[in-house]
Amino acid sequence: MREHVMRCKDHGRWPVPNSYARHVPRHGIQGSFWEDRLDRRHCGVDIYAPAGSSVLAIERGEVVSTGIATSPAQRHYWNVTYHVTVLHDSGFAVRYAELEDFMVPENARVAAGETLGHVGRVIDPLRVTRDDPPYVQRLSVSTPSMLHVEVHDRCADPEKERRYSGGNWFSNERPPWLVDPTPLLMRLAPGDNPAR
Repeated sequence: MREHVMRCKDHGRWPVPNSYARHVPRHGIQGSFWEDRLDRRHCGVDIYAPAGSSVLAIERGEVVSTGIATSPAQRHYWNVTYHVTVLHDSGFAVRYAELEDFMVPENARVAAGETLGHVGRVIDPLRVTRDDPPYVQRLSVSTPSMLHVEVHDRCADPEKERRYSGGNWFSNERPPWLVDPTPLLMRLAPGDNPAR
């Protein structure tokens, strides 16, 4: 895995200036990388913020893909949200997901701190049932809005993987292209990070 080599060339920017806190969830708790959700594993880190908050590029790079991240066609309790994947100049690809919209086209160059889109809300509490996974039921009560951050080794395309859906991996075996974003995000918020 490449966790130890992820460093922003320009020191990087925290991706959601309006987030409730600038910390990364510790492994095993809600929103953390590779969190065990019983029927799936979490492929990223969730940064909680008010819906509509600006999501910024952490570093310069090129937008390599945009599209739907979640939709009720995938899981009945999901809202439609979007993703923007940027291949950053440092060589790592970041998927900014669960956005309510996106502001940049594919193949565009983006600057560090440039607005990519806005924080969305992935769970529709009115469509959650008692038969849905426990973590979905918990989220439906608080209906949090968040940025979901994934890091991929170069330009992996998780949408081509049948075990990938909406930022989750439906297997306990971690895919080789998926990188833990925790070290990168901790470096971007060093003064306010109880997760260390």
